[in-house]
Amino acid sequence: MLRLIAVLLLIPLLDMLLLVAVAGIIDILPTVALVVLTGLVGMMLVRAEGRHTLAKIQRKAAQGEPPTDELLDGALLLVAGAFLLTPGIVTDVIGFVFVLPPTRYPVRVALKKWVVTPYIEQKTGGFATGSVYIGGFPGDGDMNLGGAGGSNGPGGSGPGGPGGPDPGSGGEVRDIGEARDVDDVDDDRRA
Repeated sequence: MLRLIAVLLLIPLLDMLLLVAVAGIIDILPTVALVVLTGLVGMMLVRAEGRHTLAKIQRKAAQGEPPTDELLDGALLLVAGAFLLTPGIVTDVIGFVFVLPPTRYPVRVALKKWVVTPYIEQKTGGFATGSVYIGGFPGDGDMNLGGAGGSNGPGGSGPGGPGGPDPGSGGEVRDIGEARDVDDVDDDRRA
C-alpha cells in the first residue's frame, strides 16, 4: 500500500519536473498547447475506444458469454481518461498506454494475472481457477482416528481403531465391507 502511495506521489512530481524542462526548451506557450492538445486527442481516443468496447460487451452478452476482457478494457479506459485529463506529460503517456489497443492488451493480461486471478482465487478458495484441494481431508494421515490416549490410533486396536468394535454396535466387531439393508438395521434396533 505504501508503494502505491509513493508511486501516486511520484507521478505529479515527475510531471512537474518534465513540464518545467520542456517549457525551458520550447517555451511556456507551446508547452501548454502540447498538454491541451494531448488531452483533447486522448479524450477523443477514449471516447472511440469506449464505444467500441461497449459494442463488444453487448455482443458478448447477447451470445451469453461473460465479457471479462471487455470489462477490464472499460476499466482501463476510465483510468486512461482520468490520466489524460490530468495536465502533464507523464500522465498523458500513461493515459495513451491505457487507451491504445496494442499497448492496452499487455496491461490487461498483466492485470488479470497479478490482480484479478489472485483476488478471485482468495475469495473463492480456489474454485474459480480449479486449484481446489480434492485429495480427502487435509492432514488426513495426521489425525488420531481412535480418540484420545492409548493405542487407539490408526492401526491400534482400541474402540475407534480398525480392530476395535464400532462404538454404536454394542461391543460387537463388524466387517466394514458387510452390506446391510435398512430392514436389518431396524431389526437390530428393536432387539
